[in-house]
Amino acid sequence: MENRIISPRIKGEEYEYEKNLRPQRLDDFVGQEKLKEKLHIYIKAARERGEPLDHVLLYGPPGLGKTTLGYIISREMGVDIKVTSGPAVERPGDLAAILTNLADGDVIFIDEIHRLQRSVEEILYPAMEDYALDIIIGKGPTARSLKLSLSPYTLIGATTRPGLLSSPLRDRFGIVERVDFYSPPELSRILLRSAMILDVELEREGAEVISLAARGTPRIANRLLKRVRDYAQVKAEGLITPQVAAEALSIFEVDGIGLDRTDYLLLEAIVHKFKGGPVGLETIAAAVNEDALTVEEIYEPFLMKIGFLKRTSRGRVVTEKVYEHLQLDAGGFKQQSL
Repeated sequence: MENRIISPRIKGEEYEYEKNLRPQRLDDFVGQEKLKEKLHIYIKAARERGEPLDHVLLYGPPGLGKTTLGYIISREMGVDIKVTSGPAVERPGDLAAILTNLADGDVIFIDEIHRLQRSVEEILYPAMEDYALDIIIGKGPTARSLKLSLSPYTLIGATTRPGLLSSPLRDRFGIVERVDFYSPPELSRILLRSAMILDVELEREGAEVISLAARGTPRIANRLLKRVRDYAQVKAEGLITPQVAAEALSIFEVDGIGLDRTDYLLLEAIVHKFKGGPVGLETIAAAVNEDALTVEEIYEPFLMKIGFLKRTSRGRVVTEKVYEHLQLDAGGFKQQSL
């Protein structure tokens, strides 16, 4: 029983739980230890000087906690946060309206900042460096420039594709940090915390099984926890043991290392249709009926991280690990059991 995590009943609807799954402070944030240590230093130094934190750029694959860190930074600094995204800011006036309403030290968080319109990005340059907005009023010969002063603030940008940021914008961030994938022990700790909040009975060994299938990503770990919870509620009286977790993941077509049905389709297409590669991204995407950008941003990073896929100048190539995992011989046929 000592390995079982059982939380007291928490009243309220599940959307209230969802709010609490995000940690509120750096000390509650699991993983990213080196990044947390640096953020502690940056934040403490800024608070001691009575200044806003330098502008921060967080980059890395989706689901690793960039938005959560943005909220945490604002709380640690003791200021308010305004949240938007690159695609949502369509005109310079949209961004100007947000910036002019910030109080001293406030944080503006822009998710997917690489998708800002160029016209919007250009008004950010003086806004980030000089805390000023240059606005053109009118058109033609009667047009005139108006300079608006802004309260000192912190811009936190998050992106999954830092290479798409223009150099002038990227160079204006004083703090640039990468958010990395999580280890299975870190994901287990995240799952146990989420289980307490969601009032789920989760054994530590059950958390370990789910963590191995979570692709190094907290968002996926929490999503799998909810689906395994559903299975346990119907099939196992609500208790998630290692066996229940494994059975649930099998039902949901997720294997023990986190590969799902699309991963298998992708790998099997390269092995069987293209003899292991090299093969181009567009060709792979067409073979599995997926968008090329989805394959490149969602599936490839994890497959490369675990050593299943390589990018070469000629295209994508699977590694020997794929043949071992799929139990195939060099010709792509099922190995004969002895």
